[in-house]
Amino acid sequence: MRKIIYGVLLLGLILVGVGIGALLASVATRQTEAAQYPLQVVEISEDEIDPSVWGLNFPMHYDRFSMTSINYGETPYGGAEPYSKLERYPAMIRLWAGYAFSRDHNEERGHFYAQIDQENTERVKIVSQPGACINCHAGETPQLIASMGWEQFNATPYNDLVDQLHTGSTCADCHDPETMALRLTRPGLINALEQQGRDWTEASRQEMRSLVCAQCHVEYYFAGDNKVLTFPWSEGMNIDEIEAYYDDLGFRDWVHAETGAPMIKIQHPETELYSTGLHASSDVACADCHMPYIRTGGIKISDHWLRSPLTNVSAACQTCHNLPEEQLEARITTIQDRTAELLRSSEEALLEAIDTIVAAKEAGATDEDLAEAYQFHRASQMRWDFISSENSTGFHSPQEAARVLANSIDLAHRAKFSAATVLNTLSGQNVNFTP
Repeated sequence: MRKIIYGVLLLGLILVGVGIGALLASVATRQTEAAQYPLQVVEISEDEIDPSVWGLNFPMHYDRFSMTSINYGETPYGGAEPYSKLERYPAMIRLWAGYAFSRDHNEERGHFYAQIDQENTERVKIVSQPGACINCHAGETPQLIASMGWEQFNATPYNDLVDQLHTGSTCADCHDPETMALRLTRPGLINALEQQGRDWTEASRQEMRSLVCAQCHVEYYFAGDNKVLTFPWSEGMNIDEIEAYYDDLGFRDWVHAETGAPMIKIQHPETELYSTGLHASSDVACADCHMPYIRTGGIKISDHWLRSPLTNVSAACQTCHNLPEEQLEARITTIQDRTAELLRSSEEALLEAIDTIVAAKEAGATDEDLAEAYQFHRASQMRWDFISSENSTGFHSPQEAARVLANSIDLAHRAKFSAATVLNTLSGQNVNFTP
């Protein structure tokens, strides 16, 4: 009996030893993999923009980046499905009356489609757009700027350059090919930071994990006859400071086709709204949520499948928030539902304001009579557009989004009341136009 017990113990010790040995071998293999990655297979030149060439040295990063071509479907207010926002939110057609966005405005797809979708949008076909539009949609941009010069590149019509565009977002947009360090390649952001007195070359790596995104995910306009891409940040980055910048400049993107008000089209101010939120003040970078770390064997990389964190809550959110996935999803969608409700209310108020201004014009009101109503219309719609065109439906800064939309609704009511006062004066009526 004693021999049997000793035999079992000996066998157990042997099995434990084998297990420990296998574990140590696995750890050593993973460490070797990590030490060897990336393997330099090719020399990558400074002007190499083909992601597949970079992928020879960085196959895991490239495989994940290639997944930005995947249509993973819709989230409640975004996703990768290119549906028409004009059909889903028809108020936009009147709000942008007279501007190209009233003809074509779709939900964006992944970074893989940056150049493809721009070339195919009706906005570059029905209106002659400047080359400045290419800044964020083509990997060829830095080379074109180098050969043409910054101002000439911006001023050249988009359709004169489109035949030279074949690559969308690329590794070279954000990475130095020699060191793989993050870098800025777009003069628009570099110039804006210089105006703010910021030296991006001194930025920390964590700051760079947001700055590379800020090259494109911002509000901008085309300044002067040369249509130079410019960020309106010299007064600050919230919508009130951006409005002050445009008003001081007397700038307008277009004249509203129904009211005649001088309007601003806000682009996609993710950086500006995010900068007012809790994640920004907590030093959470864009990449932390949109490119969370993943592990393949012994290798840890940033997930280059850039996408909505709603499709990847476990990696994007639970790394910091020790809460069930369902609870985190519910928190996100609640914020977005509340923001969407305010957006729809803002649109209704703006449409009422437009109707009243149009009625006043039909009654004989002049531009001078309606100057105050125009200013309120412009200010209200600028705020609606700031939240509507920003791609988080308020999540990047919920309190700021609610504040901006509340002001938008109030300003729309002021536009309506101002126009109604003119209308009553001209018609001799005394109609009560209060909300």
